[in-house]
Amino acid sequence: MSGKDPEIVTFGCRLNVYESEVMRSHAKDAGMKDAIIFNTCAVTKEAERQARQAIRRARRDNPNAKIVVTGCSAQIDPQTYAQMGEVDQVIGNDLKLKAEAWGGQSEEPVRVNDIMSVQETASHLLQGFEGHSRAFLQVQNGCDHRCTFCIIPYGRGNSRSVPIGVIVDQVRVLVDQGYKEVVLTGVDVTSYGVDLPGKPRFGQMVRRLLALVPELPRLRLSSLDPVEIDEDLWRLIAEEPRLMPHLHLSLQAGDDMILKRMKRRHLRQDVIDVCRKARELRPDMVFGADIIAGFPTETDEMFENTLRIVEDCDLTFLHVFPYSEREGTPAAKMPQVDHAVRKKRAAALRDLGQKQLHLFLKSNINKTHQVIVEKDNIGRSENFSPVRVSDDFAPGDLVQMRAYGVDGDVLLAEVF
Repeated sequence: MSGKDPEIVTFGCRLNVYESEVMRSHAKDAGMKDAIIFNTCAVTKEAERQARQAIRRARRDNPNAKIVVTGCSAQIDPQTYAQMGEVDQVIGNDLKLKAEAWGGQSEEPVRVNDIMSVQETASHLLQGFEGHSRAFLQVQNGCDHRCTFCIIPYGRGNSRSVPIGVIVDQVRVLVDQGYKEVVLTGVDVTSYGVDLPGKPRFGQMVRRLLALVPELPRLRLSSLDPVEIDEDLWRLIAEEPRLMPHLHLSLQAGDDMILKRMKRRHLRQDVIDVCRKARELRPDMVFGADIIAGFPTETDEMFENTLRIVEDCDLTFLHVFPYSEREGTPAAKMPQVDHAVRKKRAAALRDLGQKQLHLFLKSNINKTHQVIVEKDNIGRSENFSPVRVSDDFAPGDLVQMRAYGVDGDVLLAEVF
């Protein structure tokens, strides 16, 4: 059959990156040609707006393509996409990972299940990731918590974990394919294991993975709940050099009242304590954080507490989101902060984040780094610093380099 292989357009989190590769494999195996598959995100209204805009543009540019929409936004609000004239089919978040959902035998325009009824996280042995030098691996999906701002449990369902043996098998496949860094992803990875026999904790899974795949050079973790780092994970932070010294925290705010109204499980001091302990165990530890600006009822004083925690914890890599009302969540019914104020606060956080990043990059000059090369001569050091390398290397190469300068938001480095 003639025609192009399916194109995947991915929005949102690293988990979506992983799932897009699963869909790419299934769609290819099903013989789908000239299809464009949109894997959507529902974290903010802006993410949904961008997806709809991209769908309309794709239809204008590809009038004969089959357009399929899936992902969290499609799971939560399938009719919005089904009613778009540009869309041929809408597929739910659990079905998208099943081979039988793809191809000519499954042409119903809307195929979306009750996500809360899904009991298992499907496991998929991927051979690789198109266009990526680092591999993303789903170890957990869904969330049992109900933060007042978050719609994602309604797109992902309750927490489900991938068995440790399946994770080990997948990492071995990826290492055999030449991947030197694997990133463990999930919706709430620190809740890992509560649904599995024996209830292994996240840190136990990571410890066993590293022990059973000694040939894996680098392992990185995605977003962690600050108060759910278990003793096994603390021990690995202290003792395991293959675990990268970079932790991304699901912080959200730095004010105790806002954290309580968000129904988060941590308070301000908890985050400060976690950062201090991690640095005591591993002095080169670097932190990123997700932060929401302008959550309902947030005053100027409360926002100042969030600004201050960035400096108090010396956070480096900030993911900043202006608060976005999600219909059906408790926070949407709270007194709202003016949209202009949300944007202003988000801009202030991003400015502070840029300042923190530049200070951090400068502190890395004249230090040696093990850089994994991505593309266009850009790579990532162990501490997640973006690095422009001085020579041509293949994506996925691990190279020892010395940083000699900073250019904008990247380190400049050369082989020594």
